[in-house]
Amino acid sequence: MASQNGSILSMRNLHKIYETQDQPLLALRDITLDVRSGEFVTFVGPSGCGKSTLLNIIGGLLDRTSGDIWFKGQEQREPRREIGMMFQTAVLFDWRTVVDNVLLPVEILGMDREAYRSRALQLLDLTGLKGFEAAYPRQLSGGMQQRVSLSRVLVYDPEVLLLDEPFGALDEFTREAMNLELLHIWDTTKKTVVFVTHNINEAVFLSDRVVVMTPRPGQIAKVLDVKLPRPRTREAMKLPLFAEKVFEVRELLGVAH
Repeated sequence: MASQNGSILSMRNLHKIYETQDQPLLALRDITLDVRSGEFVTFVGPSGCGKSTLLNIIGGLLDRTSGDIWFKGQEQREPRREIGMMFQTAVLFDWRTVVDNVLLPVEILGMDREAYRSRALQLLDLTGLKGFEAAYPRQLSGGMQQRVSLSRVLVYDPEVLLLDEPFGALDEFTREAMNLELLHIWDTTKKTVVFVTHNINEAVFLSDRVVVMTPRPGQIAKVLDVKLPRPRTREAMKLPLFAEKVFEVRELLGVAH
């Protein structure tokens, strides 16, 4: 299948069933969606609705039970260099310095470490970590560790970033700062981002489109366009459209007011 309408990712009728001792567990049902190149798409939904499962399928870390998924027109069934993934925890190696942690994927992929060192340093500068290149993870705050993790996924220049609740463990203020940092990087690099969260405000603030998921088995309840102006700043949260979209997502999720 060739990509259509500028889509870099295409999903059609994806189902995922987990085989358990008691009975099969249907995690995802009939997921159909196109993600355009350079778009910021966020999946939001209650815990256990299959958001992370879907992200793992997109990344090739988990196979679907049925349905189809394509990356740039090619069937997607395994991890590939063009798709990078960042998880909720930073997963840094304590014995490696910040810059060495960032360069880890380069080593795993068998690329020239020294050739990518300057890019790693540029990314650390971009994420506000200049001066911490030789520090160790234990010397960093949680937010700084997530900045290292974000730099690590960007260092080998994947076309798509899959971010699985990367700021969920951070306090509210640090999380907001990381959201702004992510938007700055996204504006700079023009990557395609698929983001997973259960935080409604975060989903609306970051995204071009918000995909609202139902409780398990996860299905797409609705896809909402977010027409807030870009580049986005904290001021966007004061706009009536922001409140309107947050309310609409809450309604779809059945969240009490």
